[in-house]
Amino acid sequence: MMLRRPSKPILRPFVSLIWAGGGTGHAQQAARELVLPTGAMHLVFRLGGTPLRLFAGAGDAVGSTVGMSIIGGVRAAPYVKALSAPEPMVGVMLRSGAAEPLTGTPAAVLAGAHTPLEDVWLPTDLAELRGRLLSAPSCRERMAITEDFLAARVREELSVSPLIARALARFDAGDAVGAVVADSGYSHRHVVRTFEQAAGLTPKTYCRLRRFGRVLERFQATPENPWADIAAAEGYADQAHLSREFRAFAGVTPGQYRRVSPSAPRHIPISVDRRRAI
Repeated sequence: MMLRRPSKPILRPFVSLIWAGGGTGHAQQAARELVLPTGAMHLVFRLGGTPLRLFAGAGDAVGSTVGMSIIGGVRAAPYVKALSAPEPMVGVMLRSGAAEPLTGTPAAVLAGAHTPLEDVWLPTDLAELRGRLLSAPSCRERMAITEDFLAARVREELSVSPLIARALARFDAGDAVGAVVADSGYSHRHVVRTFEQAAGLTPKTYCRLRRFGRVLERFQATPENPWADIAAAEGYADQAHLSREFRAFAGVTPGQYRRVSPSAPRHIPISVDRRRAI
């Protein structure tokens, strides 16, 4: 069972989604999966005893473990992780710009990597949280415990920078980076540097990732829709432009993605020998 919902009101400036899995379900058919970037930062608490295992590339047969409580930094490229038997987990998706208010660490420092939460929060605080999560009898209670823990870290003076908040709203509405910078009253260099520090991506990369996300949404809505039509609808110069962006963010071509048509749009299962997607 998987539950997903928006966070409680006090956390909504910082948290877009909280989810929990109960650890039941069918065994995984694939050994690994390719995870596509979302443009957001994630907190994940794995409660079944299996640490997150990542792989550096096709030739990496062993991989490396990260931990049981992880902060996944913002990234602009896919990564490969091991799939384990279903186990209890709780996860939180942070809004762009919310990393430093909730973790004390700028998003730019955490970008492109998975970091054990012990490196960000006090180990005693994290141990107390994990103890409560492990003793909770249901997904709903684990979600509530996680929210209470995060809410206790939010003080009234903590907020996303107004400059970043305005830029994010404008970018999400489809405004161009140049127009947002011009209206900010700051130099291009200052806006880019401040945005990257807070969001973990440059404004240009953030907007590219947002558009890539809309491409995936269009594909999920109508999988038979030609890629050329999707490219035109999202303002790409042509289908070749979309293909280049798709390869950069997904690590596969649009045609390969269509053949797999994953049920979860940002999770592509990989066969045991990793020579082909399932």
